[in-house]
Amino acid sequence: MSTKNLILSARNVQKQFGAELVLKGINLDVHESETVVILGPSGSGRSSLLRCINFLERPNGGRIMVDGTDVGFRVRNGRLHELPAAELARNRSRISMVFQQFNLFAHMTVLENVIEGPVGVKGVPRTDAVKRAKQLLEQVGLAGREKAYPGQLSGGQQQRVGIARALAMEPTLMLFDEPTSALDPELVGDVLQTMRELAEAGTTMVVVTHEIAFAREAADRVIFMADGMVVESGPPEQVLDAPEHPRTKEFLARFL
Repeated sequence: MSTKNLILSARNVQKQFGAELVLKGINLDVHESETVVILGPSGSGRSSLLRCINFLERPNGGRIMVDGTDVGFRVRNGRLHELPAAELARNRSRISMVFQQFNLFAHMTVLENVIEGPVGVKGVPRTDAVKRAKQLLEQVGLAGREKAYPGQLSGGQQQRVGIARALAMEPTLMLFDEPTSALDPELVGDVLQTMRELAEAGTTMVVVTHEIAFAREAADRVIFMADGMVVESGPPEQVLDAPEHPRTKEFLARFL
């Protein structure tokens, strides 16, 4: 058992789209400074789980707490009540997500993209947000590109702006949903290196990816999902090198 603070607690999380149950009672704990990588085939429910953690999708059942507080709900008289929009935005600001697509505002400069959340959602003074944004852009290897527009950057650079934008919210938890899947192969390395550095710095991260090498190098724990369930979980060397479940073995065999 970890002695570090429990950052994410997901209990019996269920999500249904139409008649299809895509998450079948997921339980997941993530502790402070831990990097958890979720592997699995397409359709296994990995991205749906992230979107429920961030309340981009409303779970149909179960409970998700980040740093001891419910995500998307408040408890009143022993029942969960969904938060109104303004309060929900503040509630979700503890969780930052980096997507497959970069989702940058094309009409805003790099700097404007990074400060938009802290200023607009958290009320950070603009001068403070600009100072922090410049530090973060340097951290992700984009110092000097503050005035560039997304269309002037490569895909890898845009994704690193996305990471800086997520960090600018000073989140308790960082979520990554296949952050390299939309990139040309030669651009993947820089983004993964940025993520490795975040892991080494103790950022609490849940990463959905197919990058087995990243899982091996950066993860504290690897989870394998299939058919909306967690079928295997453990240290990278156990799950990747000595998997026990047939579905895990079948999946990893494609990468050997």
